[in-house]
Amino acid sequence: MPSIPFFDGHNDTLLKLLEAEGDPTQLFMDGMDKADIDLPRARAAGMAGGFFAIFPPPLKGNLGSVVAGAGNNRGGLPAELGLADAQAVTLDMASILMRIERAGGVAICRDAAAVRAAIAQGTLASVLHIEGAEAIDTDFRALDVLYAAGLRSIGLVWSRANAFGTGVPFRYPSDADIGPGLSDAGKALVRECNDRGIMIDLSHLNAAGFRDVATISDKPLVATHSNVHAISAHARNLVDWQLAAIAESQGVVGLNFATGFLRPDGKMRVDTEIEVMVRHIDALVEALGEDGVALGSDFDGAMVPAPIGDVTGVPKLLQALLDKGYGEALVRKIALENWLSMIDRCIG
Repeated sequence: MPSIPFFDGHNDTLLKLLEAEGDPTQLFMDGMDKADIDLPRARAAGMAGGFFAIFPPPLKGNLGSVVAGAGNNRGGLPAELGLADAQAVTLDMASILMRIERAGGVAICRDAAAVRAAIAQGTLASVLHIEGAEAIDTDFRALDVLYAAGLRSIGLVWSRANAFGTGVPFRYPSDADIGPGLSDAGKALVRECNDRGIMIDLSHLNAAGFRDVATISDKPLVATHSNVHAISAHARNLVDWQLAAIAESQGVVGLNFATGFLRPDGKMRVDTEIEVMVRHIDALVEALGEDGVALGSDFDGAMVPAPIGDVTGVPKLLQALLDKGYGEALVRKIALENWLSMIDRCIG
């Protein structure tokens, strides 16, 4: 297997730790069988760092029913989440990451220099991300606090509506052309993010909202964990005009490992081969160029192909790219360097 370090554009490990029995810090530091990422396996795999997502589910401890309902490829959007509930679970997950940092498991990085320094020191570089901005009030007081805590990346929505915009349903076959664009508060949040150096994540956002971000934002367009709609016609995947817009902005798309977004039949099945992941990367490289493709696994938040399994399987994907004829320099870009470049351009 190649010894190529990689940076992951999206994981839900903080939620997995929140819902686990036992001390979250110890579980992450020592190992957790029921998670896709913990510190021992991250080190063994060559994981250099990643965006660690805070995702507030509709009810704390109820993610399983949310995914089961949203992931049936038939339903609409889950119900909106109240500000107080979202803030409570957001603080819980932010606290988990801070405690892991105090234990020496990660470094919470607030700029590109800190990410590079952590990687050079062999510490897992963590960029704090919010997947769905329900915890942020429209006066942005919570944004002030979260930014001070290290928040440097925001997905405006998850697959539901909130005060800022509308997400896409977990539906196949479908596309993201559903619902209205960003609210006035959503447009203001985009400008705030640009001003503060917070990366905006377009994954989960509907088509009208995507267009609004592309019009308003002066930063590269980023979808941290999305795939190619032409291969898998899922609402969560990117159609040609979206890929063209990301390419024009010199943005990045992180490959999502979720089987339902990879497979041409849209089914969530573990018996999904690495070859289909390579097909998506081929298409992304063709659409975005060598500097526009990265990894965004969705570990601990999705069913991933059995040959990958967990974070220790990422080197198998990198080897598959090498076997396909991708040069080592390009594989290093996809694995690590393209995210470092994007963090430098969006966060500073």
